[in-house]
Amino acid sequence: MIGDRVFHIGEKVVYPNHGVGIIEQISSRNMGTTVEKFYLLKIATSSLKVMVPFANVDSVGMRPVVRNGEVQKIVDYLASGECINAADWKDRFKENSDRMRTGSLADVAVVLKSLLILGQDKSLSYREKKMLERARYLLVSEIAISRNCEESLIEQTLTKALMKCNLRFPEITELAS
Repeated sequence: MIGDRVFHIGEKVVYPNHGVGIIEQISSRNMGTTVEKFYLLKIATSSLKVMVPFANVDSVGMRPVVRNGEVQKIVDYLASGECINAADWKDRFKENSDRMRTGSLADVAVVLKSLLILGQDKSLSYREKKMLERARYLLVSEIAISRNCEESLIEQTLTKALMKCNLRFPEITELAS
C-alpha cells in the first residue's frame, strides 16, 4: 500500500535493494488480539521470498514498478545531470547506501552515476564495485520489466545516455572482477 494503495496477487512490485518481485500471496496472521495482513513476494531473479506486513509497506519502500515518464527522467539525468560525491569514503559510502535503501529508482541512478564518475579518477573499493554492480542490476532489471523488453535493449539505452556526459556503462564482466 502506498497511501491507500493495495497491491494484488500477481502484481509486480519493487522491494528496495532486491529488485522486482511478484506478489504471490496475501495472508493474515493473528498477533495477540490483532490480525496482521502480509504480502508474500517472490523476488524475480533470486527466488528469495519476502513477507511484508501491510503496515510496513511504506517504511520498507515497497512500491509499484516505475512508469515510462519516470524512466525517461532517469535516462535524462544519466545523460546530463550533475553529480556530487562526498570526499570522505565513509561519508560517500553511507550516502550511497542510504540512497540504495530508499527504493527510489532515481536514487539508484544517482548512486550509479556518482560511482561511475568516481571510478574515472581512481579505482573503486571492493564495496563500491559491489554497490555499482547492484545499482546497475536494479536499474536494468526494473526498466526492462517496466518497458516489457529485453535487458540488453535497456543496457544500450543507458549506455547511450551515459556517453553524452563521457561516462561508460559498465559491463557485467568488469564488475565481477
